[in-house]
Amino acid sequence: MNHVSLLLVDDEQAILHMLRTVLLKEQFIDIDTVTTGEAALEACKSKTYHCIVLDIMLPGKSGLEICPFLREVTDAPILFLTAKTTDYDKLTGFAVGGDDYVVKPFNPLEVVARIKSLLKRYLPSKLANPSNTLNTKNDASASYPNPQEDIYDFGRFQVLEQAGELRVEGMTVTCPALVYQLLLFFCKHPNRIFTKSELYERVWGSEAISDDNTVMVHIHRIRERIEADPSTPELLVNVRGLGYKLIKPEQVPQS
Repeated sequence: MNHVSLLLVDDEQAILHMLRTVLLKEQFIDIDTVTTGEAALEACKSKTYHCIVLDIMLPGKSGLEICPFLREVTDAPILFLTAKTTDYDKLTGFAVGGDDYVVKPFNPLEVVARIKSLLKRYLPSKLANPSNTLNTKNDASASYPNPQEDIYDFGRFQVLEQAGELRVEGMTVTCPALVYQLLLFFCKHPNRIFTKSELYERVWGSEAISDDNTVMVHIHRIRERIEADPSTPELLVNVRGLGYKLIKPEQVPQS
């Protein structure tokens, strides 16, 4: 874990000390700690992190308030620490850019397990293309990668696996780690129906704790990126009573 940089954000020094101690025992070496959302934002502007543990109840801007600003400068997975347990609070965390959450009081080993699970999905694409930008930009004049690269073409959008990129109508679109991994999984299995529990196990991993809301929110975040009208999806569709599938458009015959 020497190459992994972590940022812990909490205003309680006891929690920061406990998490840092456990993470050091798990061979994480590069660990920074800050106590406010504003300090977290400044840290992410000056350094690349591979995972951020973010408390929701912070002085100044809360974790929920600062998360969208963090998403402008980093695509690192964000693990929320929350004392709130309602579905609304959890869904809000996902909606503003979070990838997972742990409810206080928590077992620090659970936090470590969730960090490792997030990193397992984030690091391969990040290390394959460390210069990948977060900003949405027009790539019409940019050359596509080597043709031998795995490119999943769905007409309106393409997923470039080795580059870890999503392109929608010629533009590179920012995509948080687990949103990208879920979309990539669908791309590799087009026209197949998967239940929420199957998706959770295949993308989040068997060591994660299943949560239907997590899958539903990430489905919504994919649709926001790839669908012309996310409220009426035509690509990533719900098959009532069965699950979700990504439809592969028919190939237009060459004239």
